[in-house]
Amino acid sequence: MPEFAYFCGTEQFQPELLLEHAVQAEAAGFDALAVSDHFHPWVDDASAAPFVWGWLGAAAVRTTRVRLATQVTCPLFRYHPALVAQAAATTDRLSGGRFALGVGSGEGINERPLGWEFPGHKERRARMAEATTIMRRLLDGEKLDFTGEFYQTHKARLYSPPLHRVPIWMSAGAPLAAKLAGRVADGLIVSVKVPAEAREQVIDPCLDAARQAGRPKPTLVAQRWSILARDEDEAWQALAAWRGLRVEGRLEEVDPAVLRERADAMDRREIIGKYAWARSTEELVEVYRPLVETGADIVTIQVTSVDQSATIRRVGEEVLPALRRLASRA
Repeated sequence: MPEFAYFCGTEQFQPELLLEHAVQAEAAGFDALAVSDHFHPWVDDASAAPFVWGWLGAAAVRTTRVRLATQVTCPLFRYHPALVAQAAATTDRLSGGRFALGVGSGEGINERPLGWEFPGHKERRARMAEATTIMRRLLDGEKLDFTGEFYQTHKARLYSPPLHRVPIWMSAGAPLAAKLAGRVADGLIVSVKVPAEAREQVIDPCLDAARQAGRPKPTLVAQRWSILARDEDEAWQALAAWRGLRVEGRLEEVDPAVLRERADAMDRREIIGKYAWARSTEELVEVYRPLVETGADIVTIQVTSVDQSATIRRVGEEVLPALRRLASRA
């Protein structure tokens, strides 16, 4: 039976409101909270960008049951991987051992504003291999001397270690990144639009790499962006903070104002069409049914609406039970 995570979008809501959503999601019956990590959001007029590690500390003490996970943080540029390990260990302690570290190779909009160059996929994979080694060894209790091409540590050690083994889940969207996740991570985070494509291009390469490396089967975390709205006007309003996420050139841009201008110059139907739009909770069940059917261990529901609190409650009452029934029959 899969677990179901509620996505907490730091680029969408200010931290105090997002914290209330987290508490509401636990009460609604979600099993986990998955939270993004941004320095800049996708637009500048309906957005937020709190420091996720401070927020996670608050969420750890405001919740009692749900697993907490970054989805995802980038340990390659503005954070040194040893600092991410330290933050993960502290979050694990404050949550009583409920934390999982989700990592990815980043977005230029979060790294370039602080002066970092944002290299191509090959270098980012090489950085991720080193970063994962550092984080895993520190989280496992080593006093670490490490000399790599990109990172170094000298007698580094976590003096507030995690209470439990913190799993590292790695995001991937293509075969080479998926194979790296299979070799070095405990889990795979994959965005699923077309299940057959996700299976062929990401899931199977990851599982094959894990088998070849003699590693346990990775935890599979499947996610999908969605909108819950009755009509086009409501869908566009719900998408306010996310509308810059799908515009051309987003990977190169650093200024959310530019992404907002580009989004607003487009036909809004084109942008809405890049998301899974559900007009009812019944349709929302169908949006996430394929993720359950992929055999995911955790399904992350990334849903936006004009009334997020009401949506959290409705998903808990109507969507999660339906998805759990589907999973029990699979």
